[in-house]
Amino acid sequence: MSSQPSDPLAAVDALLAAVEAGHLLPAPAERVRLREAAGLTQAAVAQALGVRIPSIQAWEEGRAEPKPERLQAYRRLLEGLAHRYPAPAPRPHTPPPPGPAHPPAAATPRRPAAKKTARPATTPATAADSRFPHGPLAVLDGDGSAYAMNGTVLDCPATTITELVEWTLNQSGLGAPRLNRNGKDSDPLVVLTASAAVELGLPERLEGREERRSLRLADDHPVVQQIGRARWQLTQRGFGPWARIYRKTDGSTRQCVQLAVLSWDALDARSWPGVATLHPADIARVLGVYAGRVITPRGSTAVCGLELMTALRPPTRAVQENGTWVSGHNPGSLGSQPLDPAPPEAIAEHPVVVNSGWTGGFLNEEAYQWVRDPALLSDEECLLPYAVGLDLNTAFLAASARLTVGLSAPDHFHRPVFNKKIPGSWLADLSHIDLDPRLPSPFTPDGTRPAGPAWYQTHTLAYAQELGHDVHPLEAYLRRETGAYLDPWHDRLKTAYLDTLADLGVTPDLTDADFLTAMAVHQQTDPAMAAVLAAIKATVKGGIGKLRERPQGRTYRNGDPWPAMQRPTWRPDIRAAVISKARVNMHRKLANMVKLTGLYPLAVLSDCVVYPSPGPSPLDFLPYAAPGKPLMGGFRLGPTPGLAKLEGVQEMSWAVDLMEKGLNPARHIKGGDAVLDDGE
Repeated sequence: MSSQPSDPLAAVDALLAAVEAGHLLPAPAERVRLREAAGLTQAAVAQALGVRIPSIQAWEEGRAEPKPERLQAYRRLLEGLAHRYPAPAPRPHTPPPPGPAHPPAAATPRRPAAKKTARPATTPATAADSRFPHGPLAVLDGDGSAYAMNGTVLDCPATTITELVEWTLNQSGLGAPRLNRNGKDSDPLVVLTASAAVELGLPERLEGREERRSLRLADDHPVVQQIGRARWQLTQRGFGPWARIYRKTDGSTRQCVQLAVLSWDALDARSWPGVATLHPADIARVLGVYAGRVITPRGSTAVCGLELMTALRPPTRAVQENGTWVSGHNPGSLGSQPLDPAPPEAIAEHPVVVNSGWTGGFLNEEAYQWVRDPALLSDEECLLPYAVGLDLNTAFLAASARLTVGLSAPDHFHRPVFNKKIPGSWLADLSHIDLDPRLPSPFTPDGTRPAGPAWYQTHTLAYAQELGHDVHPLEAYLRRETGAYLDPWHDRLKTAYLDTLADLGVTPDLTDADFLTAMAVHQQTDPAMAAVLAAIKATVKGGIGKLRERPQGRTYRNGDPWPAMQRPTWRPDIRAAVISKARVNMHRKLANMVKLTGLYPLAVLSDCVVYPSPGPSPLDFLPYAAPGKPLMGGFRLGPTPGLAKLEGVQEMSWAVDLMEKGLNPARHIKGGDAVLDDGE
C-alpha cells in the first residue's frame, strides 16, 4: 500500500502554495521536448547544472526531482526554453481517411519469451507507444505465428510477401517512435525464419551463383516480380538478407516494411552470437531489447551504428518561412548533402584524390598495433611469472564523448597557428620528438617514431603539445562550423551498454574484485542478454568504421564514385578524430602507469594492452592508494566505457616467445586470435 499523508489538508495547501509560487516543474515529457527542441544533449544540461547525466535522465523520466540547490537553475532553463519553443497547439481531431482500416492483430500469449534471469531486462520504451502496441518487430515462423515483444504471439495470415507487407502495415501494430522530434518513426521489422521464408515463396538459401555473389535475389525472381506487380518497390540493394519494401503515398511520405531473412545470414554470428539458432520468441526478445535501447535493426550492426547517428541528429527540421512550414537544416547535424573530404583525409580511390593528382600523403590515424622490442625487456620483467591483458571497454565510444568535429566543408590554410580547439587535419613534423622506446609513440599506429612531416588529426598534435613540445604546422585543412555531433550517439550507446551489463550482473557499484568475478561469468548469466551486449559493442565499432566505408566489387575503378561516399555520413575525418583520441587516451594511461607503478607494457593491440605481472590478476599490478581506492590516471577496472576489464592471462615466457617471433601477445592473450578493432 502507498503511504498516506498524515495531514492531507496541509499537504494540499503546500501543493497549492508551490503552484502559486511557480516552484513546480513542467511534466517530464515536456522537459524532454524543450531540451530536444533546443538541440541540447543531456550531457550539455548536466554540465551547465553541475550534475551527472543520470540525474538529468531521472528528472526527464519522472523518477526523481532536482534538489533545492539545483531546482531554481533547472526551472530557469526550462522557462527560457519554453519561451523560445512554445508547445505546439493541439491538432483538431479529424476522422481517419477512407479505406480498409484494420485494428491491430489480436495477440495471444503463448510461450514465455525467455528463461528467468536474476535481473530481467528492462522493457524497451518502444513497446509502450500506443501507436505500436506490439513493439518494433516480430519474428515470423512457418506456421504463421509472429512472435513480438514480451511473449506476445500474433496470427499472421499472409501467404505471400506482398500480403505480409500489407498485414504488417495495417494490422500488426508494429513499429517504433522516432528517436528525435525532427526524425522519422522506425519502420516495422519482420524477421523471417527459414520455414517462413519458404512458405512465402523465398528460397531457404541464396543458391544461384549470381544470387550468392550479389547477396540478393535476381530481378526476374517470382517474388521480386510479385512485388513490382503490386506497385511496391525495393531499395537499390534489392531483396537480400535485409530488404526494405516501400511505396510512396502522398508528398514525401512513404509506407515501408523491413524484412530480415535469418537463413540468408541476416544476423552475423560475430555480432549476434548464437541468436539465429534461438527459438523465434527468444530472437524477438534479443532484437526487441536492442531496438528499445539502440535502434530497430535495419541491417548489419555497422549499418545500425551509422543509422543511429542520423536518427539522433536528423539532417533537417521543420522551419517557418513566410508563414509556411518548410524543410530546413537542423543545426548540429551533418546536413542532407555529402561533403567532399580534404585530400589527405580521403583514400587513394576517392575522386578528390584521383582527379586532383594529390601526392601529399594521407592521414594515418589508426588503432595501435605495437610490440615492444624484446631487447628492451629487463631481467626483472622476464622473471615475472605472468602476462596479463587488459581491455578497455568500448574505447571508441569513450573517445566519442564530448568530441568536437567539423560540420562544414574543409578550408585550406598555409602555415596556420595550431589551435587544439579546431578540428581538422594538420601537416606537421614530429620526427624530432624523442620518447622512451619502451612505450609506443603516440603519433603512429605501429608505435614507431615518425620519419618526417606527416598529416595528423587535431587530437594527435594537441597531445604533442601536452607532452611539452612545440607544434608548427606547415599547412592544414580545417572546418569553420563545428559541434559535438556524436554526443547523443555516445549517450544512448553508453546507457545501452551499461544497462545490458547490469542485466548480466555487472554494475558500477561492485568492488574491483567482485567486478572481475562478475565479468568472468557474465556471458553465462543470460546468453540472450550477452548477445545484446555483443551487438551493442559491434554497433560502436562498426558505426565508426562505416564513416570511411571503402568501395566494393571487382569491377570498381579508382576515381569512380561509390554508394557509401555519396551519403552525408561518409566522413573519414570524424572517424580519424575518434581513433586519434582513443589512441591518445591509451598512450596517456600507459605513460601514467609508468609514473604510478614503473611498469611498461609488453604490447598493445587497439584497446588491449599486455603487462608483465607478479600475479594472474590485474589486482596484482594496478595502482591503488588504499584497498579498494584506485589511483587516477592509470588503468582502472569497471564497466563504464573507457575503464578496463581482464582480457586474458598467460605465462610470461609465452609472451616473450611471441615477441621474439615478431608476433603481438595482445592478439592472442585471450587464448585465440583477437579481432583488431581498427574501425574498418
